[in-house]
Amino acid sequence: MGDRRKFLKDLAIVGASALVIPSLNSCNDKSESKIIKPEGTDGLLIKNQGLKITGTFLDEISHDIPHQNWGVAEWDQEFRHMKAIGIDTVIMIRSGYRKFITYPSKYLLGKGCYMPSRDLLEMYLQLADKYNMKFYFGLYDSGRYWDTGDLSWEIEDNKYVIDEVWQNYGSKHKSFQGWYISGEISRATKGAIGAFHAMGKQCKDVSGGLPTFISPWIDGKKAVMAGGSALTKEQAVSVQEHEREWGEIFDGIHDVVDACAFQDGHIDYDELDAFFEVNKRLADKYGMKCWTNAETFDRDMPIKFFPIKFDKLRMKLEAAKRAGYDKAITFEFSHFMSPQSAYLQAGHLYDRYKEYFDIK
Repeated sequence: MGDRRKFLKDLAIVGASALVIPSLNSCNDKSESKIIKPEGTDGLLIKNQGLKITGTFLDEISHDIPHQNWGVAEWDQEFRHMKAIGIDTVIMIRSGYRKFITYPSKYLLGKGCYMPSRDLLEMYLQLADKYNMKFYFGLYDSGRYWDTGDLSWEIEDNKYVIDEVWQNYGSKHKSFQGWYISGEISRATKGAIGAFHAMGKQCKDVSGGLPTFISPWIDGKKAVMAGGSALTKEQAVSVQEHEREWGEIFDGIHDVVDACAFQDGHIDYDELDAFFEVNKRLADKYGMKCWTNAETFDRDMPIKFFPIKFDKLRMKLEAAKRAGYDKAITFEFSHFMSPQSAYLQAGHLYDRYKEYFDIK
């Protein structure tokens, strides 16, 4: 009996000591971390350490999030909500996708696209004029790149779209301040450098040099198909591969593409600093602005797509500020962050964001 009691006593001592010695890989590790912030005097995380979101995509032509069916009144209210937290730039993510289009394009209607019930492009430009915001026009996406993997398909249609839009809209609105080349890639993609260069050059030539930008994705562990059930994948790009491949792409497009806003949701939170430092270094090397596309939807859940948990957004914005990024935009305010979104959680994210940045 005495030996048994001694054994239990020794086991308790060992167990207690194990509890107070943190593992190097444990969340209890108290060593300095860039992600886990020190507590403030009020017991809360220190506020206002991230890069503020000052731009958002406008997604009216989508294939994987629901349409909210807003009219002019709702969109006017939306611009007020955006203005209230400091958003100064809106980007129409694409002017059309396959047969659905945002404005009555003579060229695209002639190609078999459907007539929209409202000229959304004109509406957005009028609202951007009213609220003194910059508007970036997103090019047309025929869908052929997604079918073939070849981005060069997009050049032909956009030859006409770029000229048509500048003549009928861009030259008439003070808010028309730039172009978004809407092809989304992650790595070296067939025809990407040539397509980005051709479309970027035409945008700048026709508009007297207005800025252009792209928003690719990082081929990280969370870069999985939206329609699938998997949340992660085994094969992911390394930081070194990412730097080498995007160095080649930037080298071929930097004279006609002014900024790059990598999507931030495809890598894990403890990978943010490594990839962000590379992105900023590449942008600086090639004289480009380094933006972040701070996704406000959650890629970590099996249900796609809901508004993101605030702490996840906070960590991404703080990493962007640490890396010295020039601007944060988001995909996208209206569905995932707006007080009038169809998602109840979006309005709560809006409130938490305002609290963090002390926005009244």
